Amino acid sequence: MHERTRPQQTEDAQAERQPLPLEGIRVVEFCHVAAGPFCGMLLSDFGAQVTKVEPPDGDTLRQWPPITEGFSENFASLNRGKRSVALDLKRPEDLAMARALVLDADVLLENNRAGAMDRLGLGWEWFRQRKPSLVYCSVSAYGQSGPRAHEGGFDLTMQAAAGVMSVTGPADGEPAKCGVPISDFTAGLYAAYAIAAALLRLRAGGAAGRGGHIDVPMFATTLAVGALQTSEYFGTGRNPRRLGSAHPRNAPYQSFRCADGWFAIAAGNDRLWRSVCAVAGTQALLEDARFGSPSLRATHQDALRGLLEPVFASAGAAEWVQRFAAAGVPSAPINQYGDALADAQTAHLQLVQPMTLPNGVATRTVGCPVRFDGAALGVDTRPPALDEHGAGLRRHWAMQTASQDALT
Repeated sequence: MHERTRPQQTEDAQAERQPLPLEGIRVVEFCHVAAGPFCGMLLSDFGAQVTKVEPPDGDTLRQWPPITEGFSENFASLNRGKRSVALDLKRPEDLAMARALVLDADVLLENNRAGAMDRLGLGWEWFRQRKPSLVYCSVSAYGQSGPRAHEGGFDLTMQAAAGVMSVTGPADGEPAKCGVPISDFTAGLYAAYAIAAALLRLRAGGAAGRGGHIDVPMFATTLAVGALQTSEYFGTGRNPRRLGSAHPRNAPYQSFRCADGWFAIAAGNDRLWRSVCAVAGTQALLEDARFGSPSLRATHQDALRGLLEPVFASAGAAEWVQRFAAAGVPSAPINQYGDALADAQTAHLQLVQPMTLPNGVATRTVGCPVRFDGAALGVDTRPPALDEHGAGLRRHWAMQTASQDALT
């Protein structure tokens, strides 16, 4: 599966690629594991130069499997295109270098517990006096203020606290988390969006050239993307409940068992419902009062499923998906990741990109999913080795320090 190769990003290739939207923006990242590094990767994908400041033993994600010849592919998937410098921020000289890196940058990104950066001497108050234009973004579990600001958190506890686990899983099963760490990545997306907005305001000359402190609480961003669930509560006074793959307001809108496994249908309106009945040969259900509207079908969806699944048992998932696709009904097989990565649309969108690990091993990653003018974004997929750029950055800092000393 892996082979050794030379890095794919040559100087000629870099010279030929089109300028990216955030080129010229410098970001210093004090982040670990997922939410912050994901935000930093998004900024890097769009052209920013991201310098990742790591402790001497590295971001803990570097220890997460799969480990390929000593290098974590989990770490690689969230840290492509970055530079790495290892600093012990409790040492005065390393703290001074970290401050110099930030003062030379446009953005500071951190995802530590509230107050941790202040205790290190790298808090917003220290920088706002010395570089008012700095965009300082803090991602944390519960935010920088409030009764729970002192608490830490990971994706699991954020999904639990913000309600996601209460609506995930089968109706009669135990609470389940979403298999994808949505709290981590939702916070990272909000942070990248907010940083880009702050930079746009700076470029436009707004706020008298001031940056500002962006506070991204994972609890809040996870709650915010539950807009349909919170609006259901506000509108009814009732907590949404777990429905497995089913939908609270539409049916048939879930996974169904068939001859060789499962597939999903999303018939979200009456027209699609009629098409489902035409494909399945169940037109008699159109006269059943229980199924006369999306809301009624959702109310009686257990009965509806009991009537449809015996029909679906006559053929396999691929055949049913093909039939429904021909009729314009959104449907899909229940893919595993290997299936999704091998999909023809994945290839068309150029999502799977080559990646060379610092140890010379060739692997793959999912690149930036956004396209500009019909073309995939040409991102640098190579992740850094721990402190790979430390020597160069230290030399640059030493020269700057010497120049400043000469002028005083």
